[in-house]
Amino acid sequence: MNIFRFSFFTMPIRKATLADNDKIQDLLAQMGYPDTGDFIRKKIELLIAHPDEVLLVYEEADTVLAFISIHFIPQLALEGDFARISYFAVDQAARSKGIGKEMESYCVKLARERNCDRIELHSHFRRTKAHQFYERQGYTEVPKYLVKSLK
Repeated sequence: MNIFRFSFFTMPIRKATLADNDKIQDLLAQMGYPDTGDFIRKKIELLIAHPDEVLLVYEEADTVLAFISIHFIPQLALEGDFARISYFAVDQAARSKGIGKEMESYCVKLARERNCDRIELHSHFRRTKAHQFYERQGYTEVPKYLVKSLK
């Protein structure tokens, strides 16, 4: 098992594998994405193989309690790159136990190692508890986010 540990962390974070498919699917359903069964395995395969992506899980007693998906994106006009958290979920039964903070801290470590000058993410306005978590971790709101739907 590939376990990453900091001296001040005691719980394991590891790279996701295809065997984590069902639990990641369950965590996505808890986030409001219940219909991922037809494609989630293929998406996990793509993310695991991508050189600028890290898909991590938090595992305790052989149970996955959380996952985070991090993309590393080069910036053309600036020296540092940036990281983007695209999905991040902690099992509702395991929230408020420091798991999210530990995973986010590990994400910061990885971003620094990849010469990133910031981490960004999008969190829907209805996820107020997630916003509170991110604010406690030092994230600030950026006033404009534009999206063009392609469907």
